[in-house]
Amino acid sequence: MITRFGLAAIAMALTASPALAHLDPADHGSFAAGFTHPLFGTDHVLAMIAVGLWAALLGGRAVWALPTAFVGAMLAGFALSLAGMPLPYVEPFILASVVILGVVVALALRLPLGLSAALVATFGICHGHAHGGEIGSAGELGYAAGFVLATALLHAAGLLIGYGANIATRNDPQWASRIIRALGVVTALGGVYLAAG
Repeated sequence: MITRFGLAAIAMALTASPALAHLDPADHGSFAAGFTHPLFGTDHVLAMIAVGLWAALLGGRAVWALPTAFVGAMLAGFALSLAGMPLPYVEPFILASVVILGVVVALALRLPLGLSAALVATFGICHGHAHGGEIGSAGELGYAAGFVLATALLHAAGLLIGYGANIATRNDPQWASRIIRALGVVTALGGVYLAAG
């Protein structure tokens, strides 16, 4: 059942329309605009869930370290954007983050924790810079609080899918890894699809 749910979530994310990605802060408030920004951007959803999936595969301190590194770096990228500091190739790096994180999950890659955190932080900076570049008339604090909460929830969704796979297949732990790795393949393919589109 968790497998069907996970695959359905990825499929729905791939069909999300970018036109719905941004709420007008004047109509909905800065927090709502920030909260919906990552939730309705397919590239953001796939990358952020993949961080949670990878953390679930690694276990231990990675469960906290990877999401924390991503969110912290995302806030740094947001601050750089607000300060007017350009970051070249932000959108290509965001698309690359989807593919690379998908591949990392698909391969169940076990890098040292510091290197894993540095990799997700690199992508977090790009995602945060993109959020800052599309802030519009939203207030900085409310907008940031919104996208930080949405990002944390997406990381948690990846972790829960990973833990759900472990619970659903507790009699055969290798199946849990196969399910999570299959979701990594779907994520990477989703990134390729977005890059080609």
